[in-house]
Amino acid sequence: MPIEQRQTASKEKPVGLMSREFHLVKPKVQGSDRQFFTEQLALLLETGTSLHAALGVMQTQTRNPALREMLEHIAVDVSEGNTFGQALQRYPEVFSSTYVNLISASEKGGFMPEVLAQLQAMEEKRDEMRTMIISSFSYPVFLIFFSVAVVIFILVSVFPRFETMFMSIHDQLPTSTVVLLAMSQILRKYYILILIGLIGGAIALRIWRRTPAGAEIADQAVLRIPGVKDVVVRMYLVNSMRALGMSLSHGVSVTDALAACRDIVPNRVFQRFFREIEESVEAGGGLAAGFNRGEFIPDIARQMVQTGEESGHLPQVMKRIADYYERELSRRLITLSKVVEPLMLVVMGVVVGYLVSALIFPIFKLANAA
Repeated sequence: MPIEQRQTASKEKPVGLMSREFHLVKPKVQGSDRQFFTEQLALLLETGTSLHAALGVMQTQTRNPALREMLEHIAVDVSEGNTFGQALQRYPEVFSSTYVNLISASEKGGFMPEVLAQLQAMEEKRDEMRTMIISSFSYPVFLIFFSVAVVIFILVSVFPRFETMFMSIHDQLPTSTVVLLAMSQILRKYYILILIGLIGGAIALRIWRRTPAGAEIADQAVLRIPGVKDVVVRMYLVNSMRALGMSLSHGVSVTDALAACRDIVPNRVFQRFFREIEESVEAGGGLAAGFNRGEFIPDIARQMVQTGEESGHLPQVMKRIADYYERELSRRLITLSKVVEPLMLVVMGVVVGYLVSALIFPIFKLANAA
């Protein structure tokens, strides 16, 4: 189907309830599908298969109907005379600006298999870093939820059994027991309102987070939290520097590479930072001057960018910065997990000890009174 007919058909799709329900359950092209696309296409092109034939082969190999449909449309676009980069540009939710720019540059230079292999390697490194971050924070998060669950269980199930007994010595109860008894009564009497409030608050927070003002405040807060700031800054530096280095080494213009970095980094502060560098470069300034204005950019990164710009080896320096901060991020995450895990265990011990003491002391008083 020609491109114009497909665009017209997409505009004429019904917007009623049935159409919305269909899109809610329709399969999407995921990150794993993009990796499959990149790896398989690189392999097929390296063996001498033409681009159009490679797209046809991948259509028969994928089980995701959304990916199959996308491959079919890309093949049609290419057969109609559009470049491969232009075909990929129609799917910004799947292919980032960096991906499209690199493919377009490689298509002109005739080295697409090499660029696809490098894009696949970059995807794998990004996935490894994401897995490393999730594994570092999963155990502390589990301990927090487990502690909250234990406290709620004791307040709802254990304290009510002693409530009648404790009322006989109400004037002699310690403050901790009185507070926990009150919390137990509130949880049992108003649990529906509490659940509604928590769900409503979570929904309201999510909606607020999607507003420009809410997103700006949240992104700024992330860069101010001690400990978290260092991890987030280094993660963004790794992703953006690797994309910049790869883009510049393959002939992508500096302004296009900087603009593409705004798609890679999901933080408005960083996005504004790259926009300011882009404007500075367009005005005749250099990358180093822009990086020096970034308050959250580490000094060593500023110095390395300046050295790379002065020596004319900026792409290689960008890759070295990414590799350096990837190793440093790994060390920081290991250190952070070693510190947080015992700290959380101590907090859990204090909470459990507080709950147990609030139960044991009144029981001792009752035993002495008897």
